[in-house]
Amino acid sequence: MKKILVLLLGIIAHNLFSQNYSQYVNPFIGTGGHGHTFPGAIVPFGMVQLSPDTRIDGSWDGCSGYHYSDSVIYGFSHTHLNGTGVSDYGDIMLMPTMGNPSLDNKEYSSKFSHKNEKASAGFYSVKLDKNNIDVRLTTTKRVGYHEYTFNNAGNANIILDLNHRDKLLEGEVRIIDDKTIEVFRRSEAWATNQYIYARIEFSKPMLESKVQQESEPLRGTTQPGNFYHGTQVKIAFSNKVKKGEKILVKVSISPTGYEGAGKNMLAEGKSNDFEAIRKQAVADWDKELSKIEVKSSDKDKLTVFYTAMYHVFTQPNINMDVDGKYRGRDNKFYMAKDFGYYSVFSLWDTFRGAHPLMSLIDRKRTADFINTFIKQYEQGGKLPVWELASNETECMIGYHAVSVIADAMAKGITGFDYEKAFEASKNSAMLDIFGLNAYKQNNYIAIDDEHESVSKTVEYAYDDWCIAQMAKILGKKEDYQYFMKRSQNWKNLYNPKNGFMQPRKNGNWYEPFEPREVNNNYTEGNSWHYSYSVQQDIPGLIAAHGGKEKFEQFIDAIFAAPDKTTGREQVDITGLIGQYAQGNEPSHHIVYLYNYVDKPEKTNAKIKYILDNDYKNAPDGLIGNEDCGQMSAWYILSSMGIYSVTPGLPEWQTTTPYFDEIKIHLEDGTTRTITKNTGKAELRKLGFENVKEFKDYKYEELTATPVIAADRIFDLNTKVTITPLNPNDKIYYMTLDEGDANVRKTFTAYKGPFTITKTTQVSAYAERNGEKSSIVTANFNRRPNNWAITVNSTANPQYTAGGNLALIDGINGNINWRKGEWLGYQGQNFEAIIDMKSPQQITKLSSTYLQDSKAWVLMPKKVEYYASNNGKDYILLKTVDNTVDPKDETIQIKDFSADILPTEARYVKVKAYFFGKLPEWHLGAGGDAYIFVDEISIK
Repeated sequence: MKKILVLLLGIIAHNLFSQNYSQYVNPFIGTGGHGHTFPGAIVPFGMVQLSPDTRIDGSWDGCSGYHYSDSVIYGFSHTHLNGTGVSDYGDIMLMPTMGNPSLDNKEYSSKFSHKNEKASAGFYSVKLDKNNIDVRLTTTKRVGYHEYTFNNAGNANIILDLNHRDKLLEGEVRIIDDKTIEVFRRSEAWATNQYIYARIEFSKPMLESKVQQESEPLRGTTQPGNFYHGTQVKIAFSNKVKKGEKILVKVSISPTGYEGAGKNMLAEGKSNDFEAIRKQAVADWDKELSKIEVKSSDKDKLTVFYTAMYHVFTQPNINMDVDGKYRGRDNKFYMAKDFGYYSVFSLWDTFRGAHPLMSLIDRKRTADFINTFIKQYEQGGKLPVWELASNETECMIGYHAVSVIADAMAKGITGFDYEKAFEASKNSAMLDIFGLNAYKQNNYIAIDDEHESVSKTVEYAYDDWCIAQMAKILGKKEDYQYFMKRSQNWKNLYNPKNGFMQPRKNGNWYEPFEPREVNNNYTEGNSWHYSYSVQQDIPGLIAAHGGKEKFEQFIDAIFAAPDKTTGREQVDITGLIGQYAQGNEPSHHIVYLYNYVDKPEKTNAKIKYILDNDYKNAPDGLIGNEDCGQMSAWYILSSMGIYSVTPGLPEWQTTTPYFDEIKIHLEDGTTRTITKNTGKAELRKLGFENVKEFKDYKYEELTATPVIAADRIFDLNTKVTITPLNPNDKIYYMTLDEGDANVRKTFTAYKGPFTITKTTQVSAYAERNGEKSSIVTANFNRRPNNWAITVNSTANPQYTAGGNLALIDGINGNINWRKGEWLGYQGQNFEAIIDMKSPQQITKLSSTYLQDSKAWVLMPKKVEYYASNNGKDYILLKTVDNTVDPKDETIQIKDFSADILPTEARYVKVKAYFFGKLPEWHLGAGGDAYIFVDEISIK
């Protein structure tokens, strides 16, 4: 009895102590700069994120709908994204106004001032200057609560605009009675087919005073009142108010239907006491935030820490009704039994820190996430990559749901089907999408196979290691060995001459190579950022560099490099220390790599610098996108003295704790206390001290694929050199030239460079201790002509295709222009002159162009063909006009060909006129369009 009493007293004391952690939350952190957060009312992992919208243009810094630099509010919508890089959400937007109602957002919007704006955990308020209206917002998981105080007497309006922000595909408003309406919205943005239903209840009668839709209102067949529908639906609801009168509005939302919205309202929307709901929201936050208690005399540091936790707990969002009904990935309805079904999985970001943090402090919810993954696999055919509102956006790379699963299994988290999780993980790894077919066949991805080839190769390799860990836990020896071998595929892109992960093209290293260059061979980064991305085999990476001392120098080098990138401007790369980018996720583990070379003091110093300088109690207090909690999770873990460099291992890398004392309350009822004197051994296994270890199986070491070098296009001959990536490997090769179509050839030992004089395909593999590498194949083409070409336009350095000869080499670029076979010209016409060296009779001319409207690449307005015999005086032979709609977002290729009367000429001029400035309908409005051109043909 005494023990029970002591335990109860401890729980009571803890609860009393933890009641006010929400006071340190500042939702404005990250709303400025490039943090992309929002300040509105939310509860932990809630379906509703009720927040003001100051951005309706889909701009990058307006991804969340709000930016601190703005001064106009368009309305208050119920769904928002926390710190992403693509715009979406902003569903079910309401805006209070006064006077004669307008449905034009330029007129119903209002100026506001930050001095009249407040935000805290579960609460937001602002004064709308235009009509002197005070707005207060709070929420439950599924119901948003609005309180509008009209400080002047007159006609009050509440605007419902279904055309707010993203594209409305289908909308409905059903008038149930003078206080109740139902709303359906199906929209397209990042999620291309998003469904949301809502039930809206006003505290006083509000009647339609102004309506915009395609057709006249219809009488409802199943409900009394009017029924509005279409792709243009905006309604003003109005009534008279006295000075100081309040109108309360409750909005329940559902992904499944009106019935779901009604059930959610009954469960969470009965109260008319705004303050009671607000207090409950605060209590919900205090409960979550008190899982980690930190002590500090610096209130700004406490604010940064607890706001970081707040941002981690903002998503994933519960995405089912109170009865467990949810919309599956196949758009059918299901019931979740014994688990919560969630949405918004930014896995490329969050697998690194946010999910490992959750595996420590929220094991039950981690199991819910994985159960959601499994259901999405069963209903949609694969694990989520970047899932949003039951849509797979296919954004970013890898199949990092497997990291979350492997990490949970390694740390002993239960509550999901291990076998089914493994089945789903293996399925993701065996698909033939996004370069995986080449990856499986060749053990790496080349530029020729897929864009972002380096990033995809190294991240697939880490994910394969994760699947191997699952196989080990489940006793699946063959699967373990298969995926462990695949996890070494990074070795095929590791260039031992420079220590960088370098792209390969046509069997060779891609040149010219500049590790600072941001280009289409990397995902949101450059070679500096990805040359450390071997989290699954850091000892192997160290060995490849030649040992700890040399690898330490390589880590030093990223911090000492110039802090400017080259190549494409990439807004996501922020917080540069040298080339280390704290503002983007691929860098997040790099600081901890000093631990692996026995230099923890360097880890400690750099982490303290980042914690001191890159996280602040200010709107621009995040150094980069929040990215659904990852930026904040790095702060939380690092300030506790731990970080998961390799999710999937039940251990942490360590650093000096940032706070004097930290208490972590685990779900099993135990508490871990961390101080600056806590030993590294204790920190290393924190929370996973008793995790079972599983027996390793032996697996084969990967033999790296050799490099084949020669001139891809040559005149008379070229020398071919084949180089192993490991000097101990033996090389075998085979050639097939134009005359060998029916000749059976075999691989022979490579003894040294050789010369080819015809268009030839060279294949090779390496062998060491009986283990063969994959076969690499390269094609070397003898030029189909001896023409010369002069281009009087300047190609973008990102899109040179290896030089101007690519325009007349007989090799055609394909739909995936990111592979680098197209020449790209921005903001200028394209003009090229071909010298055929002697007069030729011409009957047909053609040049090929590509359109990818979303990427600013548009067909030329027209193409003109000219001929000349002296290279000075040209006559116009033919003009070919464009017939492709610039609004057509299908990626497509068009040959602008022209049959002409037989004409003798030595010179041909091709002139293509670029589209011009991007028009208002384009997201990049005002920017200059590109022309992408490849092969020019003369017959």
